[in-house]
Amino acid sequence: MTAKILVVDDEPDLEDLIRQKFRRQIKDGAIAFGFARDGVEALAFLAENRDFDMVLSDINMPRMDGLTLLARLQDEATRFSTVIVSAYGDMANIRTAMNRGAFDFLTKPIDFADLEATVSKTIAHVAALKDARARQAAAERAHASLSRYFSPNLALSLAADANALAPGGERREIATLFTDIAGFTPLVESLDPRQLASLLSGYLEGMTEIVFAHEGTVAKIIGDAIHVLFGAPGDQPDAASRAIHCALALDARSEAYRQEWNARGVSLGVTRIGVHAGPAIVGNFGGGRLFDYTAYGDTINAAARLEAVNKELGTRICVSAAAAGRAEGFFGRPVGDLVLRGRSEPMRAFEPLPEAERSSPHTLAYLKAFAKLEAGDAGALAAFAALIGERPADALAQYHLKRLLNRCAGTRIEMT
Repeated sequence: MTAKILVVDDEPDLEDLIRQKFRRQIKDGAIAFGFARDGVEALAFLAENRDFDMVLSDINMPRMDGLTLLARLQDEATRFSTVIVSAYGDMANIRTAMNRGAFDFLTKPIDFADLEATVSKTIAHVAALKDARARQAAAERAHASLSRYFSPNLALSLAADANALAPGGERREIATLFTDIAGFTPLVESLDPRQLASLLSGYLEGMTEIVFAHEGTVAKIIGDAIHVLFGAPGDQPDAASRAIHCALALDARSEAYRQEWNARGVSLGVTRIGVHAGPAIVGNFGGGRLFDYTAYGDTINAAARLEAVNKELGTRICVSAAAAGRAEGFFGRPVGDLVLRGRSEPMRAFEPLPEAERSSPHTLAYLKAFAKLEAGDAGALAAFAALIGERPADALAQYHLKRLLNRCAGTRIEMT
């Protein structure tokens, strides 16, 4: 790559001397020179030629001297570097020049061996600056892209490490959640495009803000559905706790948002959430051209199916025992031992409860009713009926009462 140097000096013979001394480098294409006779010509030249790397300027020149030129070039310090030439005894001006941003100085009469060494040093400095700026620009572009998926702190960290998200995967212990809006597809058909765009953008913005606040990773957004990972790509020993707290916060946000749109006459459905924890293969599986940070494995499939069973159970959040067991201080109502689609072994699941509901009389009554169901106690039917009498909107209690009325006993539940 050719280094380009602008020489600013009013001495008529200097151009010929420089071309003679650097003839080999010029012939090889290593260096190219431009020449100006004072600061005015130099500014005009640089305005038209923005690819120069170095300015070599005398101080004493007509119309505009080197110090004034330096002052005018201070804003361009990141584009090229300036070397000042002055008489050896003129140290006051040399100090002024250095204070105004000159990279180095040479004394007259010019020692061309010294000039050649100074040119090499200055060009190397400019190349290092350009490389640093290029890396910063690449990091900023990477950060802008990563901010779509990761929390701000994690995005900054990943953007600084070029190899952090190289194509490929690794097996990790994670927690994951899926969200989906009930009845969203038929709702889309009833909305005009601008109304749909407003509803969906507001929903996704609010939900992803909550995910990032819990330092989760948005693996995918497909329409209204969101897939979130915890414990990847960075280690999070409390991944399950984060996932469950995030699920409760997402539930609160989505319910408030639903009520806002219902008040506008739009029947936005509830958001259903499934949470699970376990091993998965995670990584960037987009290949060389695309970025697709995602996860694969039975843990992911189970979380997606836990989200889906909320429809049948009447719940909004369904958390596996695996996730609940890894979350410090978890409390929730047991749903049952669910045999999810495509699986033969049951999975105990829970409906997590916010702090205010944990010790309420209704919660304690539900736990007693569920204990009767688990023990095969015939009093379970009356216990769940009493719960419905107290709180008719308790969908989970309704589900168990319906099962009991249909002579389905126990806590093992085949999910279709």
